[in-house]
Amino acid sequence: MKNSRDIIKRPVITEHTADLMADKKYTFEVSKNANKTEIKAAVEEIFGVKVVKVNTANIKGKLKRMGRHSGYRSDRKKAIVQLSEDSKELDFFESID
Repeated sequence: MKNSRDIIKRPVITEHTADLMADKKYTFEVSKNANKTEIKAAVEEIFGVKVVKVNTANIKGKLKRMGRHSGYRSDRKKAIVQLSEDSKELDFFESID
């Protein structure tokens, strides 16, 4: 089995995902070869919560230009994880003063 810290890379914090947090849905960037059951187990192990549902999306890298040079951002995979109603909320902003 893979290490949970290798599956979950980082939380994705945007305006849209901040609105989803009110409904106990949290978005993470995950390993590209992780499946939904591995993501569920990793979130439950790291944060100590109960996961109800996991949705995943593969995102292709966008074409970016810098002057006459062009290249692509790297592809990534994100997972939207819904927690159960009795689970505690995850606070990503607790260390910010």
